[in-house]
Amino acid sequence: MRLSIQHRTTYTYTEPVSFALQQLRLMPKQGVGQNVLTWQAQVDGGKKELEFDDHNANRVMLMSFSGDGHEIVVSCQGEVETSDTNGVVGRHSGFAPLWYFRRQTPLTRQGMAIRSLVKGLSTEVEDPIARCHALSARVQEAISYETGKTTAETTAEEALGIGAGVCQDQAHVFIAAARQLGYPARYVSGYLLLTDQVSQEASHAWAEVHIDSLGWVGFDVPNEVCPDERYVRVATGLDYAEAAPISGLHLGEAKGESLGVDIQVQQ
Repeated sequence: MRLSIQHRTTYTYTEPVSFALQQLRLMPKQGVGQNVLTWQAQVDGGKKELEFDDHNANRVMLMSFSGDGHEIVVSCQGEVETSDTNGVVGRHSGFAPLWYFRRQTPLTRQGMAIRSLVKGLSTEVEDPIARCHALSARVQEAISYETGKTTAETTAEEALGIGAGVCQDQAHVFIAAARQLGYPARYVSGYLLLTDQVSQEASHAWAEVHIDSLGWVGFDVPNEVCPDERYVRVATGLDYAEAAPISGLHLGEAKGESLGVDIQVQQ
């Protein structure tokens, strides 16, 4: 499948921003199941400082901004050719060793709620793929998809306590639980072709688990599937903090910041 993607992010500040530094993880990964045909990114009023691959093999563009502007716009667009691999990404690669993905993070730290969620899975389900699907079903049952209940700082334990959240929260809970079961697990940010709409207000997120016989395998909790040709992988990491599309800091008088995101994914 050939997918066309347009992604526009607009930061609006209440006061001038004297300096800002942002890391952009917006370029889709080249690899199993997807071939990046074209891709370009630009920043209105910004300066590209450098470009590099981070420890998760994400392509990162470091951009700086300075001046008296109240608005920063980041735009990217391109085409990606995808194929269905039943969610299997394959063998591990990148600078970070496999054991790194068993680590807890502030967003995925396991507590009583996570341990309760996985109780019995190790003995009840022997096949690792079936076990991960069973885990995904448990996460979906524990956290209903609902916007406005959580933030980017909500932890997996907190999301379970709330009982609602978005794909980011469901991915964090799945990752924390998979690590509790002994699997290396990581967060994936990317794009998803929807059947009923072109425009979207946010990118998508899911999880990947490393299974010895297959390598990395993706699981999308809210959609109850392993990613197929409708998905485009962009960045991976221990959690959202390592795979966020845009992150950084700004200096200046601005006390308020608003964020607008417009994403279009179509075949």
